[in-house]
Order: sequence, then structure tokens, then C-alpha cells
Amino acid sequence: MSVLVIIETEKNKLKRNAAEVASYGVGLAADLKTSCSAIAFHSDNADSLGQFGISKVAVVSNVPMHFDANTYADTIAQHVQQIKATHLIVSSSADAKFLAPLLAAKLNAAYVPNVVALPSATNPLTVKRTAFTNKAFANTTIEGSCSIIGVGNNTFGAIENPVSCDVQSVVYNPSTSLLEQVSIEKETGKATIADADVVVSGGRGLKGPENWHLIEELAEVLDAATACSKPVSDMGWRSHDEHVGQTGKPVSTNLYIAIGISGAIQHLAGVNASKVKVVINSDPEAPFFKAADYGVVGDAFEVVPELIKKLKAFKALG
Repeated sequence: MSVLVIIETEKNKLKRNAAEVASYGVGLAADLKTSCSAIAFHSDNADSLGQFGISKVAVVSNVPMHFDANTYADTIAQHVQQIKATHLIVSSSADAKFLAPLLAAKLNAAYVPNVVALPSATNPLTVKRTAFTNKAFANTTIEGSCSIIGVGNNTFGAIENPVSCDVQSVVYNPSTSLLEQVSIEKETGKATIADADVVVSGGRGLKGPENWHLIEELAEVLDAATACSKPVSDMGWRSHDEHVGQTGKPVSTNLYIAIGISGAIQHLAGVNASKVKVVINSDPEAPFFKAADYGVVGDAFEVVPELIKKLKAFKALG
């Protein structure tokens, strides 16, 4: 019996969620009184996981660098059988939610996503997870000899527990991929919604794409990612990859700032997991105010420039 943490990487570097899933895996291993290791693909800084209690990391480099769920699942399954891992820890990223069901099928394992805490019981394993788009919690019992736990983004936190970390290169021979990579196009020079601690989002209250510079300038000051509501992407003001909400990308950031967004139920469901929500809207009856931690009733064209000005002055103080 052992715990295996599946680490996500991008451009040979660990993703932001690596610290959180590693911390969860180490905590679970302590509860189960067993060992915890990790596996990563194409990483040149895997040893940094030692900061969060991971003492052994297997790095696989003989597979495609771009994420391929079938190939990665096959490789991880071989590693699980090699080290006899019984509990796998993944994140709640889009890639992880694609990968985990394939792994579950290959390993005959139970998969429970959106877990927010260490198990309340270990025999049988009982975990707490979000349900109904973060409106409720469910205590789920996992049966069987193998389990896959998906840790909810920004729920457990990163816990430093420095240990010496042994990084080993391993080689497996997964089955041939069913997919052919044609091209990968990504935005550069800006924070992504998945990896950002802060997200600044705009809605129809901005009145047109020509005013989007307010969102971008505030995001630049806060080192934040930019996002938008569904109507904004539907009207073509912004690309669909910035659409957040229940029907877009879910957001679980430390700070979510909504500007000119009324707060339709689908949007709120997708951002409800954010720790602090701030809304700026000229309509005091906007539904978002009921869900927000902080609210400003005012004209975005007056409030946001002043906020940018104050933040720049604050940052200048060092």
C-alpha cells in the first residue's frame, strides 16, 4: 500500500497546483501510515516537491511533451503496478479530469473528484467533496483496493514539509497514441486562468470591447488573469477561452474581481469556489452582490481607474 501523487507540468516546469496535490498526498500517507511518492512528465524542477514532503519522484521523458490522456494514463498505470500504489492523487484541472476516468478504468479504481479535505475515516476511506456546483458537501465512501482522489483547486492549500527528494528517470512503453498533434496555440505573456491567484473578469457593463483596457490594466497591476462572462464571449468581445462560469472555465482563485457582471446563476456557480469575491457594479440590485465578500456600487469607468491608480501608488511604496 502506498500513495502516488500525479504531478502536472508545462514547459518542463511544475504547475501551480503541484504543491497542493503533493501536500494532500503526504497528508493522506501520514493518515494511512504509508509512503508517498510522485510521478511527473518532462520536469526539470521535480526536486522542488521535496519542499512539500515528497521524498521520491519518478520523471518520465519518453512520452509526448504535450498532454495526451491515453498515453499518460497508460504510463501511469504501468508505474502504479510497478510500485503497487493503492491511492492516487490528482488535481481538479481540465487535464486531470480527462486523465482520471481513463486511469480508473485501467486500474479498476474508484474516482472521487472535488475533494476538499483529508479523509474523515480511513477504513473505509471516507472523503468530503463539493456537490451541486459548490452549493453543498457530500461525504463519500470509497471501496475497493485502489482509489483516485481529485483534490479541489485551492481548497487544501500548500503545506511546507521539507525533506530530501530523490528524483529518478523512469522509462515505460505505453501503447501508441490514438491522437495526432497538429498544432498547439497558446497565449503568451499573460497569466492563465488555471494558474492565476487573482482573476479580473468583465461583463456587459463595460459596454464594448473598446473599454476592455480597464480589465487588462487592472489585471496587469495585480499580476492577474483576465476573464469574462458568457455574454461577452458570445458577442465576440473576448475569446471563448476567457469565458468563466458553469458553462465555461471554473474559477477557484484566492481573489476574483467581477466588473460589470450582474451575476447570473450559471456564472456564480462557476466562480463560487473562489476564496474572496469582489464585485463592482452600478446596479445595487445585481445578484452578484449577494454572493460577493466585498461590493462597490458605482460606475466601473470611474471606480476602476481610481482603483488602478491607488494600487500603483501602493505598489510604489515597496
